[in-house]
Amino acid sequence: MTATAAPPRPIRILLADDHALVRLGVRLILDREPDLEVVAEAGDGAEAVDAARHADVDLAILDIAMPRLTGLQATRELAALKPGLRILMLTMHDNEQYLFQALKSGACGYVLKSVADRDLVAACRAAMRDEPFLYPGAVTALIRNYLDRVRHGEEDAGQLLTPREEEVLKLVAEGHSSKEIAEILFISVKTVHRHRANLLHKLGLRDRLELTRYAIRAGLIEP
Repeated sequence: MTATAAPPRPIRILLADDHALVRLGVRLILDREPDLEVVAEAGDGAEAVDAARHADVDLAILDIAMPRLTGLQATRELAALKPGLRILMLTMHDNEQYLFQALKSGACGYVLKSVADRDLVAACRAAMRDEPFLYPGAVTALIRNYLDRVRHGEEDAGQLLTPREEEVLKLVAEGHSSKEIAEILFISVKTVHRHRANLLHKLGLRDRLELTRYAIRAGLIEP
């Protein structure tokens, strides 16, 4: 008799909002899904950071406007405290400035409370697949902002990396070690490490895997 495989562990969620009724409503939406489980709650941003320190959570859902620490401030602290933690902003504000700040702070999704019953579950699952989740108006705002920067000469993706950094990125993504890259490019291992650190910083990435994904998206290597 073959043993049946244990079901996968639900996504463990930290929920932070300074209104208890909002938390209750959101919890009802999430807890009816078998793959989602709210395991910790917080009434403000500081409580959320503290809860993340002590609870084993995969995903944090934060309101933007909260006492002590706002959701944006808490996002920055959580991103530094637990780099693997996924963070969603759940807000009543359909506001481009908040959207851009949330993404810069480290959030991977932005969900409006007015449509939480429709979008929040999908946003949680997208976050855990490492995919961004934005409501349609937010996508429009991002594209408009990007095109405005291009028109004003503020955005040139081709100039983001130096030619040498592109070479290092391609070789890292192809799986070469720092020593091998140094030999291929006739530079020192220390210089390779410096280029790699610059790449991570410029692109806002964390590790080799994320560099590889970026290189595939940029067309530097085949998927």
